[in-house]
Amino acid sequence: MTDKVVVITGGSRGIGRATALAAAARGFRVVVGYASNKQAADEVVATIAASNGKAIAVKCDVAEESDILNLFKEADKFGTLGALVNNGGIVGKSGVRVDEMSAERIQRVMAVNVTGSILCAREAVKRMSTKHGGAGGVIVNLSSVAARLGAPNTYVDYAASKGAVDSFTVGLGYEVAGEGIRVAAIRPGLIDTDIHAAGGEPDRAHRLAHLVPMKRVGTADEIANAIVWLISDEASYVTSAILDVSGGR
Repeated sequence: MTDKVVVITGGSRGIGRATALAAAARGFRVVVGYASNKQAADEVVATIAASNGKAIAVKCDVAEESDILNLFKEADKFGTLGALVNNGGIVGKSGVRVDEMSAERIQRVMAVNVTGSILCAREAVKRMSTKHGGAGGVIVNLSSVAARLGAPNTYVDYAASKGAVDSFTVGLGYEVAGEGIRVAAIRPGLIDTDIHAAGGEPDRAHRLAHLVPMKRVGTADEIANAIVWLISDEASYVTSAILDVSGGR
C-alpha cells in the first residue's frame, strides 16, 4: 500500500478510468485528469470514495500547457507525487489517408499525444527526481501497437504520434534512471473502449478481433492491471521498457 499520489490524464473513461480504480485499490491517492467530461470524472472520484479511497478530479486538456501546470499544482496540494500515467490521447477520423489529412488534424493529434505527454512528464520529473529533491517515482506512457503496425488507411498520424511516445519513453528512461525515476510504456492492442467511436468506428475493435492471435479484444481492466504493476514496487527493475498488451498482435 502507498499514500502517494498518481496523476492520470484522460482518467474519466476507458483505460484511464480503469487505471484510476485499480490504483486507488492499491492505496494511491488519485488525481483524475479529464478534458471535458466532468460528470464522468466525478463519477470515478465517487466510486473511489465509496471504497474508502481518495481521489480528486481536475480539468486538463493536455494540449494546453496552462492546464497541465494547474493539474500538477492541484496534485501538489493532494500529496507527494509518486506516479504519472500519461493516458490522455486522441485519434482523428478513421479511414483517412495521409493525402487527405489537414494540418490542423495532424497538429491536434501531435499536441495531445506527444507534446502533452512530454510536458506532463516534465512536470512529474521536476517533482519526483532526486536531482530536484524528490523521492523518485514512475512515469507510464500509453502508446499503441499502431506504433509498430503503422495503421495504414486508418490513422497513420495517430500511429506516428505513438511511435514518438515509444522513443520518448526509452530516452527519458535513460535520462532519469539515476534520479530514482522509472519510465515505461504500455502498447495496448485492440481494446474495447470508446476511443474507436471517437474515430467514427465504434465497432472497430470487435470487427478486427479475428486478426488477434488470441481471437478476442482486450479490456480496459487488462491494460489497467499492467499499468498498476508498472507503477508498483513489483516492477522496480523495469525502466525504458515498452510492454505490449495486445493478445499477441
